[in-house]
Amino acid sequence: MDLPRPRPLRSNSAGAWAFALGAFLISLAVRAALTQVAETGSPYLAFIPAIILATYFSGLQPAIACGVLSLLAARYFFGVPAYSFSITENNVLGLGLFVAVVAIDIAIVHIMRVALERLDEERLRSAALAEQREVLFRELQHRVANNLAVVSALLNLQRATISDAKAKQALSDAATRLALIAKIQRRLHDPAGGELHFGSFVEELAHDVLAASGASNIVCLVSAADAVIPEDKLIPLALIVTELISNALEHGFVGLQGGSIRVDFRAEGNERVLTVADDGKGLPAGFSVEAAPSTGLRIVRSLANQINGHLTMENDNGATCRVVFQT
Repeated sequence: MDLPRPRPLRSNSAGAWAFALGAFLISLAVRAALTQVAETGSPYLAFIPAIILATYFSGLQPAIACGVLSLLAARYFFGVPAYSFSITENNVLGLGLFVAVVAIDIAIVHIMRVALERLDEERLRSAALAEQREVLFRELQHRVANNLAVVSALLNLQRATISDAKAKQALSDAATRLALIAKIQRRLHDPAGGELHFGSFVEELAHDVLAASGASNIVCLVSAADAVIPEDKLIPLALIVTELISNALEHGFVGLQGGSIRVDFRAEGNERVLTVADDGKGLPAGFSVEAAPSTGLRIVRSLANQINGHLTMENDNGATCRVVFQT
């Protein structure tokens, strides 16, 4: 976890110069207090922390000014002889060491400050690029969803001009599937949509399918409230659920007064199991998933292969369809 760090002041601003001056005055007061308490060694050491802080927070020029003031004050007030700027053989070594240490400290801290400023600039630039890329991606997804919706509407318009029943049904199914994909695309990439819960989303899809089919006597129960679905598998799974519900409505309840469809999604170890079951007439004798002529089931098989899953169908007080895949 990145910890917040103190922010340097803008170089050569009034605040930067004030900070450097304040650091020098505090160091001068501390050095004077130490002299009153006891004899100290070098007269310059107490000023080095102030110079380092001034370099980091105030910048290069205020730090150099702080260093010069510290040198003059240390030599005049605390050097030997005191209250003099004279340079003798006794103090030239200490003076030279102080100048060297200050120069090295200012150079190191200044380089560090510049590097941190450049790092902050790169972070801001990267954040801006990431935000721009996210906006462009969402706009692209929005346009894709709109284009799919337009194609779905065109197919519906074309359906109205065709008299062949099978052709009309094929166009209707294609339009419905495209509209579904457009709806999933919008819901998946909606900036204000928040986290997408698979259970509630499947309930919406089931409601749309039931409403479109006019099956008011059929109820759909969904159990997948806490399911977490990777985005790359969400659209295929939503299409699989829709196709299986549509298949149950088309074939499972013919001649019946009503019934129910149950959609269950759960985790079993490393596998995820999607179950769509109905209490209708069940599968015909000799039924085979691989040989089923239904376009919807062929689509389901293809989508299951797309997510590396396996589709099975069996009779269990009605038809039960399962798609098992690994995350």
